[in-house]
Amino acid sequence: MVPVKSFMVPIERFIKVDRDVNVRQAAEMMRANGVGSVFVTAGDKIIGILTDTDLVRRIVAAGLEPAETEVEKVMSAPILTIDGDKTLLDANDLMAKEHIRHLGVTKNEELIGMISVRDLVVFLTNLPRK
Repeated sequence: MVPVKSFMVPIERFIKVDRDVNVRQAAEMMRANGVGSVFVTAGDKIIGILTDTDLVRRIVAAGLEPAETEVEKVMSAPILTIDGDKTLLDANDLMAKEHIRHLGVTKNEELIGMISVRDLVVFLTNLPRK
């Protein structure tokens, strides 16, 4: 089976926002970049992830004002991770077990990338058919 690291989005391509950015600005960045998540930073350190699911559950459903809410208050943290040498099946199983759609990918316990359910769907869609 294919290892997670061969299909992940590398950390260099992450869309990042500072923890003090408001949710509306983060959502605009997500839309502009065609992504379902942004990584939240404190200085150079990634401290969490804000996903489209977080926006629905923690902002819209809670009746919060996006322009007045900082991403740090509604982000998912810590980021759940999987070792890059694990398989895509392992990643799928972990996402299903934890009910999440994004996983950080690590090498020697350092974050090197991210894989999402969307990435898994793209992989499976491109498998040869018998």
